[in-house]
Amino acid sequence: MELGEAILKRTSVRYFEERDVPEDAIKALIEAAVRAPTASSLENWLFVVFRSEEAREKIYHLIARGMEEYYRAVNLSEEKIEKLRKKMYERGMYRAPVYIAVFIDKRVRFLEGEEFDELEFLWSVESAAMAIQNLMLKAVELGLGTVYIGVTNFRGIEEQVRTLAGLDENYYLVGVIPLGYPLEKAAPRKRRKTLEQVTRFI
Repeated sequence: MELGEAILKRTSVRYFEERDVPEDAIKALIEAAVRAPTASSLENWLFVVFRSEEAREKIYHLIARGMEEYYRAVNLSEEKIEKLRKKMYERGMYRAPVYIAVFIDKRVRFLEGEEFDELEFLWSVESAAMAIQNLMLKAVELGLGTVYIGVTNFRGIEEQVRTLAGLDENYYLVGVIPLGYPLEKAAPRKRRKTLEQVTRFI
């Protein structure tokens, strides 16, 4: 598959088949991820793969909690939140055979001094985000689906994901990626803005 095709085919997949994802495929995704650019060549990312039924169930419920918090934060009605619960618990939205949590180690940095704390943190998150994009594009090539989950970063939820991963507060969760074979064909959405709206030549 050509890169351009993978880019155009990538879309957020929220419903997955129950079948397992081979370990070789998971390793191929992470191999693609770590080929991403990394600020100061630090490679201070960590990919935690949740495959056991117990761990996946815990992650799934944390995602559900995060989704509810997000819906409340944008002032959606309890009626709509109840519809979300039905999608989550009755239809299995975001229930996947694999979850990959992507962390950065905040202790690994290039520039010393408090004045560089924010910059170092941003660089690390940007590096991890580029790694996630590589992972997602490789997934398209392998016939797998992914979706980026950021709601696990709500206070109280991120800490539980870290604990489940066996990590301490030195690690920051950049995102959780549900992974699996798409339950149904998902068509990429058309972008709302044109190239002219998001591009400026100077």
